Amino acid sequence: MWIDEAVLEIEAGRGGDGVVSFRREKFVPRGGPDGGHGGVGGSIWLVARSDQNTLAGYRYRPHYRAERGRNGEGARRAGRGGEDLELRVPLGTIVKDADTGEILGDLTDEGQRLLVARGGKGGRGNTSFATSTNRAPRHREEGRAGESRRIRLELRLLADVGLVGFPNAGKSTFISRVSAARPKIADYPFTTLVPHLGVVEISEETSFVLADVPGLIEGASEGAGLGDRFLRHLSRTAYLVYFVDVSEGSGREPSADLAALRREIEAYGEGMEQKPAAVVANKIDAVEDPSRLAALEASASRLGLPFFAVSAATGKGCGETVRELYQLMEAKPVV
Repeated sequence: MWIDEAVLEIEAGRGGDGVVSFRREKFVPRGGPDGGHGGVGGSIWLVARSDQNTLAGYRYRPHYRAERGRNGEGARRAGRGGEDLELRVPLGTIVKDADTGEILGDLTDEGQRLLVARGGKGGRGNTSFATSTNRAPRHREEGRAGESRRIRLELRLLADVGLVGFPNAGKSTFISRVSAARPKIADYPFTTLVPHLGVVEISEETSFVLADVPGLIEGASEGAGLGDRFLRHLSRTAYLVYFVDVSEGSGREPSADLAALRREIEAYGEGMEQKPAAVVANKIDAVEDPSRLAALEASASRLGLPFFAVSAATGKGCGETVRELYQLMEAKPVV
């Protein structure tokens, strides 16, 4: 199951207690204090791994606690520290404090580590409290509790170009045409229920990652349809593509669809509306009235957006479009 968010309750290990102990050896009178310190508690780390692609495991096991430190011993022996706990997360995971919303970290690189709960400090044994006036201290410190908190994990896919469109616009067919991705394709709305990534190879040396998210409908920013929860996966993309069905079978006006998609992007915020973008008209093989395609191209021109026409079903124009998108993406700075 593909899960892109989870809330965890984590608790680092408690530090071990210091001890009260005195050296007692034959022929060594007044041996003095020799109580050792407690070990430090284990900390909790998040580690980004490319072999992880979902947060499903954390949805059903949300509680984690690191090992506590061992107590000190006599003969100045310190307790063993608790083992750190490492939790693996997919690349692109944003970590937030679940109570305050503060962003604690953004894990985007293989092996990147983030400390989310520090282990408690071990208590001091009575050795530390010996002075010239108190040579036989009989007190020690208890170990301190480790940090505990609630964290929210949000997975945001790492992609170069993101497809935005209405259900059944043909995004899944397009990504399967230009990459090795094989999302579910059917002739009913909301076929795509989770985001998909596909690597588009332009040449042996160049490629880019294309992301397909579930279709939007008007009012998605207010929760209609699948809502806008999947749009966050496009927040890291360098380029957006408004993917519009121009065939009469859609029952909608292509220009109105483009305007609606842009409104939803603007309503979502997070700088998405400022990303460089292009418009791709799909299903040109099924267009009976050429004025529909011309009207959409005119709308894109007024907005200053590059325009492409393709048929994902037949492959017409797809290769040229991805090559042009690559050139445009390389020429634009990442927003």
